[in-house]
Amino acid sequence: MSTDVKPRVRVPQTARKDEVVEIKTLLTHAMESGQRRDASGQLVPRKIINSFVCRYNGRTVFEAKFEPAIAANPALNFFVRCTESGKLDFAWTDDDGSLYTTTQAITVT
Repeated sequence: MSTDVKPRVRVPQTARKDEVVEIKTLLTHAMESGQRRDASGQLVPRKIINSFVCRYNGRTVFEAKFEPAIAANPALNFFVRCTESGKLDFAWTDDDGSLYTTTQAITVT
């Protein structure tokens, strides 16, 4: 994982059974669309985060596909119904195949 790409997530530590909670994510990433030219007129190669997935205890609960028009430092907010204690795994995939991941635990009472 590159040191300049830092996944950040905000997950409540606890939730009641069947409570719907908001999850917030932010990935620090420059996102190069592949349409910009450098000082010598050459196209700067495309390098974007092209997909995101969140799994709750191994089950996919949210996924997204990104296109070149996505802004730098992509942020996502989405909601998850909490059914059991466990972990939320987050994964962002870059054009070059790099995978950026983080995990957060949640306790359901």
